[in-house]
Amino acid sequence: MRNPLSKKVVSIQPSGIRKFFDIVSEMKDAISLGVGEPDFDTPWHIREEGIYSLEKGRTFYTSNAGLKDLKVEICKYLKRRFGLEYQPDKETLVTVGGSEAIDIALRAMLEPGDEVLIPQPCYVSYHPCTILAGGVPVVIELKGENEFKLTKDQLLDAITDKTKVIILAYPNNPTGATMDYDDLKQIADVIVEKDLYVISDEIYSELTYGRKHVSISSLPGLRDRTIVINGFSKSYAMTGWRLGYAVGPALIIEQMTKIHQFAIMCAPTTSQYAGVEALKNGDADVEMMKDAYDKRRRYLVHAFRSMGIECFEPFGAFYVFPCIKSLGMTSEEFATKLLEEEKVAVVPGTAFGDCGEGYLRISYAYSIENLKIAIERIERFVKRYKDR
Repeated sequence: MRNPLSKKVVSIQPSGIRKFFDIVSEMKDAISLGVGEPDFDTPWHIREEGIYSLEKGRTFYTSNAGLKDLKVEICKYLKRRFGLEYQPDKETLVTVGGSEAIDIALRAMLEPGDEVLIPQPCYVSYHPCTILAGGVPVVIELKGENEFKLTKDQLLDAITDKTKVIILAYPNNPTGATMDYDDLKQIADVIVEKDLYVISDEIYSELTYGRKHVSISSLPGLRDRTIVINGFSKSYAMTGWRLGYAVGPALIIEQMTKIHQFAIMCAPTTSQYAGVEALKNGDADVEMMKDAYDKRRRYLVHAFRSMGIECFEPFGAFYVFPCIKSLGMTSEEFATKLLEEEKVAVVPGTAFGDCGEGYLRISYAYSIENLKIAIERIERFVKRYKDR
């Protein structure tokens, strides 16, 4: 029989995050700190709006680009929170989570062979989505000594005459790094000079600590070069609702909508009505959850440093990225042994790119009680191997 499979798809490795999640799901008394999912329930008033939409029989398709009311609220929200101005009708697209938006943005923008700059460590989908869209991923290895920020020199060194797009993700998953206005300004000037386009994944934009998120789209010359990706999963604890969005130049959004139209039709109608409520009345919920994450963030950074593990302090998202190089194990070895010996699941840094070797991603989207138990086990594990 002829091989039914695409070589391109077969060559792509499955997510390194899910491997440990699948194991821990069948392990008694195990604690998982691996999945980036809020431990909060979706706030009740948001769930109630979704329920009400069903009770009212709102089970129809919406417009391909999304409910008008939701697109209006998205634009109001972006202006109110981050000073971004977009038009609901031609510059806004509602998607099935932020992940779909990333995929179709790449497919809408790339010709075969176009190079896409991907600073790593980063979210796991950028590299495979670039390949699936016919692009060529070009990795830029971010450095702990630079607080995992992309520098002007790194960007200049990576650009060739085939470079078309750069994917930026700040606040960053897995490191928790952020970039302020001055940081972004240095690379923004290069992006304009070299005539590049930006896909800016800002799904963690509400989860910053002691500083306010700055979108690269707000910098001079970048609005018409940037697709901003965002959504409801992290900020409003709505992971299962599968609701995201993209805003950007009308000519790009139009083509993204075309792909979305043929592949998806529209985002779930119930989720869209719930999204309207979240944007209108969810600010207090976001602040409550962010305060809880901040306490957990500070607890984990202190805990790792106290046990002699170097730990970069994250100012965004809900992850810490401790360095375990001093223990003489690879990230994969550490994570595997920790799960086997202490029943704590973490994600090897290599799941987010080869430059994540020597690091672990640990999510603090879990209760402080679970984090304390996990830290006791990790500390016992670290002490055991340090004493050898």
